Amino acid sequence: MAQFQENARVTRIEELGGENYRITVDCPQICKVSHPGQFVMVRTGRGQDPLLRRPFSIHQTSAQGEMQLYFKVVGRGTDILSHVRKGEILSIFGPLGKGFRLVKDKPAVMVGGGLGIAPLLYLGKELCRLKIAMEGDTIILGARNREELAPLVKDFQQFGFNLFTATDDGSLGHHGFVTEVLAVVDIPAESVVYCCGPEPMMAAVAKFCHSQGLTCQVSVESVMACGMGACLGCSRPAKNGIYTHVCLNGPVYNAEELVWNI
Repeated sequence: MAQFQENARVTRIEELGGENYRITVDCPQICKVSHPGQFVMVRTGRGQDPLLRRPFSIHQTSAQGEMQLYFKVVGRGTDILSHVRKGEILSIFGPLGKGFRLVKDKPAVMVGGGLGIAPLLYLGKELCRLKIAMEGDTIILGARNREELAPLVKDFQQFGFNLFTATDDGSLGHHGFVTEVLAVVDIPAESVVYCCGPEPMMAAVAKFCHSQGLTCQVSVESVMACGMGACLGCSRPAKNGIYTHVCLNGPVYNAEELVWNI
C-alpha cells in the first residue's frame, strides 16, 4: 500500500460548535490512494512539543486533492491544531491502516456517534459513487446535543439515505442513543452495518448485529504513537486469545473478530 508524507497547506478552517473543528488541507498524493476508514498521522506542532504525531480519521477527500479532518479539542495536540490558520503547512503521513470493505450490492446502514461520525462522510460518499440506488440505505448519527450534531447533518443529507439522528439531551432527533434508533428502524435482513463511535456504542451495535445475523464492520479508535506497528501502543484483545494492532490490522474490523469488554 502506497504511503506518503506531505507538507499539506491548510485551505479552510471551520469551527462547528462544541469544541469540534474541521480543517481542509491540500493533500493530493494521500487523497489519490486513500480509502474510507483509513487514517493519517499529523504533526500538530512545529517543534518537538508535542513530540508525537496524532492519528485522525480521513473525514472526506475531493477529486481536486483536498482532504478534510474532523476533530474535537481534547488535549494539547488538538488544541494546537484548532488554532492553525489558512495557508499554514501541516506535515501529514498516510494513508494508514485498513479501511471499510465496501459492499455495493447490499443495503448499507451507517451508525456513527460523536467523533465516530468522522470517517462515515467519506464512506457515504464512496457508497454513493459505487451504488445505483440508495433507497434501502440508512444513516444514524448521534452526539451529545444539537450544537455538536446539526452542522454535520446537512453533509450527510446529500446522499439520499434514510437519515436519523439522536442526541443525549433530546435537542435534535431521538432523545437517547443511536442504538435505540437502530433497534426500531426498518433494516433489510441482508444489510451491512458500518459503525464508528465510542466503545460502549460499538459494543452495543455489535451485539445487536450478532443477534440479527447482520454483518457489522467497526472502526476502532485507539491511542497510538507511530501508526505503523512499531510502538505496539494500539494493541487490543481479539478472539482466540490473540492481540491485534489497530494501526496495522485495523482500524476497521469485522465486529465478530474483537473481544468487547463492556
